Amino acid sequence: MTSLPSRSPSKWFQVLQRTRLGEPCMKTYPLECEDLLKRARAAFHSRRTMEESFRLAQLEALVRMLGEHECDFVDALGRDLHKPRFETIMSELILVKNEAFHAINNLKKWMQPEHVEKSLSTTLDECVVVSEPLGVVLIIGVWCNPVQLCLVPLVGAIAAGNCAIINPSDYTRHTAELLHREIPAYLDNECFHVILTGVSDLAEVVELKFDHVFFSGNREEGSRVAQTAARTVTPTTLILGGKNPCYVDQDCDIRTTVQRITWARFHNAGQSIVAPDYILCHTDIKVRLVQALKCCLMGFYGSDPQESHSFGRMVNLEMFNHAKDMLWRSGKVEVGGQVIEAEKYIAPTILTDVSESDPIIQQHFFGPILPVLAVNSVEEAIAFINKQEKPLCVYAYSSNSKVISKIMTETSSGSFCSNDSVLQSLMVALPFGGVGASGMGSYHGRYSFDTFSHKKSCLLRSTRLECVTYLRYPPYEDRNLSLLTWASTLSQKSLGWCQIL
Repeated sequence: MTSLPSRSPSKWFQVLQRTRLGEPCMKTYPLECEDLLKRARAAFHSRRTMEESFRLAQLEALVRMLGEHECDFVDALGRDLHKPRFETIMSELILVKNEAFHAINNLKKWMQPEHVEKSLSTTLDECVVVSEPLGVVLIIGVWCNPVQLCLVPLVGAIAAGNCAIINPSDYTRHTAELLHREIPAYLDNECFHVILTGVSDLAEVVELKFDHVFFSGNREEGSRVAQTAARTVTPTTLILGGKNPCYVDQDCDIRTTVQRITWARFHNAGQSIVAPDYILCHTDIKVRLVQALKCCLMGFYGSDPQESHSFGRMVNLEMFNHAKDMLWRSGKVEVGGQVIEAEKYIAPTILTDVSESDPIIQQHFFGPILPVLAVNSVEEAIAFINKQEKPLCVYAYSSNSKVISKIMTETSSGSFCSNDSVLQSLMVALPFGGVGASGMGSYHGRYSFDTFSHKKSCLLRSTRLECVTYLRYPPYEDRNLSLLTWASTLSQKSLGWCQIL
């Protein structure tokens, strides 16, 4: 572990203690952070990241790292979250690899200047938009998906030609230390760095002044990060949590619906920012739906989920206690409800008799608990959703396309998915991000490239049309104004000439 600098103690110079493990964790100190930022900025100014070949090499190295250390990532996430190997490979490693492959396959096209429409006065000029890297970006990951929520944004930062400093969550200590150890072994040592700091130190890291801050996490921490970044006019992308509603219509395939919702809610022990947080089901099917959920949980995790190799644990005692508090203060337990503090275990739980005012509906939390509320119509469900803050995701299950369309168009959310859950957040071709209280900005695929790029407007002019451009010079005359207006106005192609006249 790094020795302490010889200066007066502060919170920066206290070794981070893992309350759930009682073990010391490596820590990056402020002077180290500042030094890494200077090194990354010097590397960026050397222009090595501008070359397509450099970007491709770094993306290929990232894929190689995930392949060669698959077992290490499985082990680290198993120790941090009791995460099953299946979930680690599918929701963490493959997702990052797909992002990297998509960027590799499309990088040349993304880097090309974009030509725009010209007027008569610029017909001999070149009018283009150039994607210019921002510089050195800070990527702050979250613990619930500690690999993908660090490395998917990193793919976009690399593809766009930036240097990056990655700050994994200290809640998932083993995964953070694995990234800290392996990223320097595969990526350029001057351009890409991993720091290990706690949540309380984020503001001081952001104050070091980056060119962009990408944050995923809860709303309170994200708000503090955004406020700190605003003081130095640093642009931010915020991927925040929220309460993701899931409407289940009376006209749906109950068996398939229940399987998809159960998987989405209970994988990673309910610790996901995109999982459905509560069900709004039509009154006519509530009893059948709850019974089907019970049967599905039995099929997925057996009669004793504590013994299942497919079910995880809460990340630490803080999250365990918060979820337990939500469980004990809301509704009626239909199945599950068992808690074991020593293991940070909460059984997969279905709640009924939940009211809108219950803490489990009003407060964001992580955990394997699914409340079920009854509504009398799709209109009532939409009204319920629209009374809450705008969520990261809205889900709707129905065999009626009109119901799906109605929910999609009459609610606002970061993303929407019908007849399934979570999958929209895994697709590289779709932008993913929040709106309102659930965040701002988006990423994945080309959208990540754009997030970490500045769109620079470039007009490359010729001197050959001075016979036209002289009209703009004083002394001003009405005749010159008429000619200049004609030459510089774009035609209205959507309108017929008769409409214009």
